Amino acid sequence: MDKKPNQPSKQRPPARRSSRGAAMRAQRQAVSDANRVASQYLDAAARHQTAPGVTKQAARPRRLEPSGTGRRANLIDDSPRLKIIGLGGMDGGGSKNMMVIEYQNDAIVIDCGNDLGVDLPGINYGIADTTYLDQIKNKLRAFVITHGHLDHMGGLPHILPKYNVPVYGGRFTIGRVEEIFQNFSLPMPDGFQLQTVIMNETTHERLKIGEFYVELVRVTHSIPGSTMVVIDTPIGRLINTGDFRLDPNPLDHERTDIARLEELTKGGVLVLMSESTTTERLGRTPSESTIEKSYIDIMDRAPGRIFVAIFSTNVNRVQMIVNAAVHHGRKIALDGRSMISTMEMAVRNGFMKIPKGTFVPIASVPNLKDNEVVIVCTGGQGEPNSALQRMAMGDHKHISLKEQDSVILSSMAIPYTGNDALIRSMVDDFLRKGVHVYRHETYELDHGGPLHVSGHGSIEEYRDMIKLIKPKFFVPIYGDYTAKKYHVDIALEEGVPRANMVNAENGQIITFTKDKMELTGEVPHGTILVDQTGAIVSTIVVKDRVLLAEEGMVAVVLTIDKKTGQLLTSPDIISRGFIYMKENEELMNAFRAELRRAVTQRFKRVDLDRFKAELKDYVTHFLYEQTQRSPIVIPVVNVIGGRAEKAGNELHRPGANGERPKTPEEIALEQQRRFAQMRQRLLNQDARVD
Repeated sequence: MDKKPNQPSKQRPPARRSSRGAAMRAQRQAVSDANRVASQYLDAAARHQTAPGVTKQAARPRRLEPSGTGRRANLIDDSPRLKIIGLGGMDGGGSKNMMVIEYQNDAIVIDCGNDLGVDLPGINYGIADTTYLDQIKNKLRAFVITHGHLDHMGGLPHILPKYNVPVYGGRFTIGRVEEIFQNFSLPMPDGFQLQTVIMNETTHERLKIGEFYVELVRVTHSIPGSTMVVIDTPIGRLINTGDFRLDPNPLDHERTDIARLEELTKGGVLVLMSESTTTERLGRTPSESTIEKSYIDIMDRAPGRIFVAIFSTNVNRVQMIVNAAVHHGRKIALDGRSMISTMEMAVRNGFMKIPKGTFVPIASVPNLKDNEVVIVCTGGQGEPNSALQRMAMGDHKHISLKEQDSVILSSMAIPYTGNDALIRSMVDDFLRKGVHVYRHETYELDHGGPLHVSGHGSIEEYRDMIKLIKPKFFVPIYGDYTAKKYHVDIALEEGVPRANMVNAENGQIITFTKDKMELTGEVPHGTILVDQTGAIVSTIVVKDRVLLAEEGMVAVVLTIDKKTGQLLTSPDIISRGFIYMKENEELMNAFRAELRRAVTQRFKRVDLDRFKAELKDYVTHFLYEQTQRSPIVIPVVNVIGGRAEKAGNELHRPGANGERPKTPEEIALEQQRRFAQMRQRLLNQDARVD
């Protein structure tokens, strides 16, 4: 039937002529792009394989050739040395933080975090590759944790069981360590038992661990119990600041212990390792206490229920919300597993003061008047499955957000995570529902006060720390290269010689004597990827996921008669993420015709493995020529007929299990039946299968 003159044609555009080489290059480019994305998170083995010119000598310290009269130029200096190695935290905004302190036969690991900013399909977070710890396992004496944020201790459930050494930290920090082990989704290995040691930073408790003496010093951050780690080594004193700000008026009155730091610096400090998260921010970070009035003011005028989204570990801020709610006669309901777990631990250990009858179960909220309740929950980062998002979507068991509710977002997007877009989309949804939203970024427009204070210092606080410690050597840590570079600049301004500083990368060995610092090699390092269940995911799998996400997949299933070399059924084509086949019938018909021709021309002329390889290349070329895209191609060739062992059916070879040997005709019929069942399962998966 002729088409009407003005009717638009649905014929596909003519294919572009492309050589087989162009198709193969396009496929290699697609694979290369996927590798580049995934290679940001290579483990140590993959990183070693991809590094140009890597030799076994790369991880060995370089021979030193000290100058001076009376000594031979090639004499090796074998004097004892202190090593500092960052297995994580020296890039990417200071995530999966892990620092190894090693001296001869003893080693301590400071922090053991995860990286929540990994943006790869199906990946929840990354942890540091511990190949090097495996190499020095006999030296490892302890893990010392500065504070209870996941980027400093979230990797412990994966890593600690391999070494089964004690974990040291302050009281709140150890409470958090025990909490994540209790909530971890996978079973621990047989024989592992969590060993923890609580250290008292207030009394300046000092413990001997191997050749080291370790002390914790209180510092202000956005979580209780934050500490610096002071390690006395045979070479000299080392101080790791952990995350800090110099808040003059914290709500819990737990100021940074400046007096103790002044005492510790009297004998001199060999190395200062200082966090570098916000070295680009001018001035000083405001005190946490400046935002307490904001909660009171919002509750004065908010018309409906009040929802506060906050980090579960920011106990001081939750205490402010409790104080404001009590002031207004409102009850508080908590939601979110991490929120409830952390609050229970904080109350149990005396880090929060809650008037009796303040907390109510989340299930009782629908029975309270709107002006009688405050709901404190997780979700300030726009996390898709957080308590706040489920309330907004109507998926929460007890509560749905409604018009005239008020939401306070008492946080800002975590740097380097890309959460800004998630938060913005969440705010859009709230405003569409008629919900009042209060944010720190727009507090003046929202006619409220500030709602967030960073847990990290600003330039002047980083400067003050260097002035206070007066280190001989300075190593910026817990930040990306740029942030650490700005920290080096601050130290230069404060008189630290450039030769006494290094902006090191993950894996680099920083070696110290009492008078000298140098880079002396590199150890295996990288990232191990973890999925939502807590299971480790291979980098190879992630590369395939990235490629699938970019280009999609096409599976071609051919059923061929062994004797005749002819197709027994029409070729089955399965497309995922490539094209919608029902809208591309002409292309699919041409594709099937090409597959029939390929079988006729090549199947009887080459062996099966070569035929599959040729088929994969042929399909890749054809699809690229037709679409200018290079999906993953999976050829499946089922050969029906012939002897059972050739078909891979070992159970029915002659005489197997004492049964009567089957005739070739019986075997062929059985293979056809099983293949028909398999084919039907494939074709019934969803409507995208033609």
